[in-house]
Amino acid sequence: MIDFRPFYQQIATSPLSDWLETLPLQIKEWEKQTHGDYAKWSKIIDFLPDLTADTVDLKNAVKCDRTYPLSEGEKQRIIHHLKQLMPWRKGPYHLFGIHVDCEWRSDFKWERVLPHLAPLKDRTILDVGCGSGYHMWRMLGEGAKMVVGIDPTELFLCQFEAVRKLLNNDRRVNLIPLGIEQMQPLAAFDTVFSMGVLYHRKSPLDHLTQLKNQLKKSGELVLETLVVDGDANTVLVPSDRYAKMKNVYFIPSVAALINWLEKVGFTHVRCVDVAPTTVEEQRKTDWLENESLIDFLDPNDPSKTIEGYPAPKRAVILANK
Repeated sequence: MIDFRPFYQQIATSPLSDWLETLPLQIKEWEKQTHGDYAKWSKIIDFLPDLTADTVDLKNAVKCDRTYPLSEGEKQRIIHHLKQLMPWRKGPYHLFGIHVDCEWRSDFKWERVLPHLAPLKDRTILDVGCGSGYHMWRMLGEGAKMVVGIDPTELFLCQFEAVRKLLNNDRRVNLIPLGIEQMQPLAAFDTVFSMGVLYHRKSPLDHLTQLKNQLKKSGELVLETLVVDGDANTVLVPSDRYAKMKNVYFIPSVAALINWLEKVGFTHVRCVDVAPTTVEEQRKTDWLENESLIDFLDPNDPSKTIEGYPAPKRAVILANK
């Protein structure tokens, strides 16, 4: 099973030390009710070989390699183990010559977001709903001091730990299997990211407040979420599913979203990017057995979802505490 004690030791002398009042007990409770496949998934990490990467590039990709390439047999054994952790949603990863071609080209999103951010160098960062952790590694590549991701999905945790093992077991990045609603207000992070989470929340204003409670004074929020066209009063509330997702509750316009952020107390709120989701950014690969974006759109009108709603469009909003 995954050992969180090194993280506890790491934060004991950091601005996150107050988290030790609640986190160890929460993890003990989490361990009592994990997914039935968690034990199997976590063993896969142990099966991966102990390799030392001679080069690690997190600035331009999530990539590692060594001077003497792996044999084809070694590659195939690693691929076999990693494919036991399918589906791989967020990536891509380039690990010792192995291309983990995930459903999402998360590097596309990173390239849209990065130019607008306050410099991440030496920052302590929280990534809410981090998935398997792709963006956390890119944050580290920008010089972050410490990156903590939270995501309650056990499969994502095991994917993250598998990638971490192949990236020389780097401990500056950690994934904690909790939701933000379980976090005590730490007010300790320089930057908080919430990307692809807000529309899954039944109470979006509560989510925005929870994000604010984790930020230091003047800290920066990076919010990326689905939006629709419209004015400050426009909010789409899907009656059942949206793009075949059953847990989509509110999709606001950019103007409505800015209004929400200001209502919960954020300042200097600004939209820095709006872009449609394309079938080049989200698509089927050999690392995903499920459907993907092409299956979620109206085959006769790709400007609409299969249910008839506007096709996915995503905005990046920055704000300060």
